[in-house]
Amino acid sequence: MSDRAVQLAPATPAALASQFFRESEGDWHSQRRYYTLESGETQEVTSLLTVRFIEAGSPELLQLAAMHELAPTEPFVCGSQVTWESTYIGTTKKPLTGSTVFGVRGSLLYRDRGFATSKPVTAEFHFTNPRTMCLHTEYNNSSFDEELKLIGTQYRTRQTIIVRAGQEQAIGQYLERRLCCWE
Repeated sequence: MSDRAVQLAPATPAALASQFFRESEGDWHSQRRYYTLESGETQEVTSLLTVRFIEAGSPELLQLAAMHELAPTEPFVCGSQVTWESTYIGTTKKPLTGSTVFGVRGSLLYRDRGFATSKPVTAEFHFTNPRTMCLHTEYNNSSFDEELKLIGTQYRTRQTIIVRAGQEQAIGQYLERRLCCWE
């Protein structure tokens, strides 16, 4: 037996995303705050989120591929579905509900809708470490940079910076606590 250390191949972005989505699966309570930079306004929102891991070849991912006009010969390696019910604090807005599907292919994350559009979008992603995913999305003359970080098994943090026409518009900061998870 050799005394040399075993060299492991670096994980691919898709493999890291698959593990990240698996570890994120479950129900979460999200508290977030949006800071509008020019006006100084702050908006607080609470949400109940459900994150579900999606296996390659699932109907949801096949539909997502069709939305993006992708060839079925190059499938998504995995995906995730996030559903939410959000309540805005201090406003008369009704609670908002919604859902989005993500699909992973290479170092791109495909979505059935964007943050500020109902049209399909893509985001570039990378990992600073296996528990911190960074996304960059652009559409409609806006860009969204987001960092999602798993903290132990019970918490996630997120931060989003929204830029429109080259000017930073808003920052969203999130703290999410796991309510339960699936095995």
